[in-house]
Amino acid sequence: MRKTFVLDTNVLLHDPQALTRFEDNAVVIPIEVVEEIDRFKRDPSEKGRNARQISRLLDGLREKGNLADGVSIDGNGGTLQVVFCRSETLAQLPPELKGGNGDNNILAVALEQLRSGLIADQPPVVLVTKDTNLRIKADAVGLTAQDYTTDKVDIADLYPGVCELTASAAAMDTLKGDGGLPLSALPSAQGVTLQANEGVTLVDQAQPNHTLLARYDARRQSLLPLQRAGKVRLGKVGARNREQTFALDLLLDPAVQLLTLVGKAGTGKTLLALAAGLHQVADEHLYERLLVTRPVISLGKEIGFLPGSLEEKMGPWMQPIIDNLDFLLGGSADDEAPRGGGSRGGANRPQRSNWTDLKGMGLLEVEAISYIRGRSIPRQFMVVDEAQNLTPHEVKTIVTRVGEGTKIVFTGDPYQIDNPYVDAESNGLTWLVERFKGQTLAGHVTLIRGERSELAELAANLL
Repeated sequence: MRKTFVLDTNVLLHDPQALTRFEDNAVVIPIEVVEEIDRFKRDPSEKGRNARQISRLLDGLREKGNLADGVSIDGNGGTLQVVFCRSETLAQLPPELKGGNGDNNILAVALEQLRSGLIADQPPVVLVTKDTNLRIKADAVGLTAQDYTTDKVDIADLYPGVCELTASAAAMDTLKGDGGLPLSALPSAQGVTLQANEGVTLVDQAQPNHTLLARYDARRQSLLPLQRAGKVRLGKVGARNREQTFALDLLLDPAVQLLTLVGKAGTGKTLLALAAGLHQVADEHLYERLLVTRPVISLGKEIGFLPGSLEEKMGPWMQPIIDNLDFLLGGSADDEAPRGGGSRGGANRPQRSNWTDLKGMGLLEVEAISYIRGRSIPRQFMVVDEAQNLTPHEVKTIVTRVGEGTKIVFTGDPYQIDNPYVDAESNGLTWLVERFKGQTLAGHVTLIRGERSELAELAANLL
């Protein structure tokens, strides 16, 4: 059934292309929304960019006809109309909602659309807003209200990146001996849809405690044994569980150019990504530089402006990354050279005091994500930490910066979001996982078991 959708300002600021997402339905924009967009257009942030894009889109549609009368959208049967709020409709709102603010004006327009539809037998009216309180108000006055869910991902059904299949001992021996096994040779795989680069645990149907780890190759439609994760130990870091083994195999494969690692605190997402990046930059020379970045969003209340140069200002924001790098590069007590000048732990292994050594050599760059727009990043191993705080638009901006020969890794925990404008289902990380699912250039692993400490694992599960 054709419907009439009344859009709130936050929907358009969240997705500038929202006007075109309602197929053959009627889209109504209250004039209050246009006013609010005009106030946002000078904002230098993503909201300002989206506001300017919406204004250009509306101006382009205006050339097709009078927006007050309604114009067609992209020839798909949908229409767009800009509507004023009538004072008599606003006066009919409950006394508590007669303040005349932006939300109440939008609510009045939606209510007017509903009442005119009841008279003229027009399509049902739905108010679309990301404002929870406005949805509650709409329900109180008898309106149907919905959240904008076009880019939402059900976190409970998020693609895990790993699965289990049963196999015979002979099939597992074939996989190890021949270096591959056609998926059609596994009866348990019939009717199962595997995604490209998905991790597969083969369980011996006769001895369930006998398992073998493999990865699905979509081009060959075959399972391949893990080639890298079990053979490489990255300094102090190695895979401690099955999911980390799958993640390490994908991290060390240059053919997988985009990788997403999702998991709760302490599962090793960032540490594994940094260790694999350092190994491939400093030891294997597959990439020219390790570039590490994260969004500048604080956990609690802001402490104000930070003094000093850009590097000094970024210090507190990048300290979690620096801590991990110092752990990887600082060396343990057993690895440090004795004071007498001799070498302990191998004369051929260079000692690195901290991350500043690699930075001085031009092999490492740590920077804020705010300055990435307009850049082109070739032949680098790029780690984007805390990616759950990014919007889908910001993630798109980052991925489109990737140049030839660059590998990009996104890490994050969708349940630890500090950005007030996204949640576990609408953030850029989970959106990226679902959009790139099945692409041969991409991989994903959801890490489950915490390895930071027993206390950290208990806290992540109980709190």
